[in-house]
Amino acid sequence: MAKNFVQAGDILDLEIADISSGDPVCVGEIVGVALTDTDADGKVRVKRSGVFELSVKAVDSSGNSPVAVGDAIYYVDGDDPPLSKKDSGVLFGYALETITGGQTATIQVALALK
Repeated sequence: MAKNFVQAGDILDLEIADISSGDPVCVGEIVGVALTDTDADGKVRVKRSGVFELSVKAVDSSGNSPVAVGDAIYYVDGDDPPLSKKDSGVLFGYALETITGGQTATIQVALALK
């Protein structure tokens, strides 16, 4: 094995304040889902691949927009919830379920592999 190998990279420990296990997270262009709460050192264990049930709002940059299976889902810092179809955010993943336009629902999202 290469002497400079550090880790597989599917799970990372990142510094992110005030995160709870299960929250979607975004640091720069790195997206994932928190596996742990922020610890005393300010670190969160983040899973970067897989399918998670997450809260998504069916809106895009123009307003209400239904979510269809396969639609790109973006992370927009400051939005609540942070996941939607607003392409002004960072690509987070792909919808595996549908949502009526304007509604917020918990659906399965496959994380984008970057």
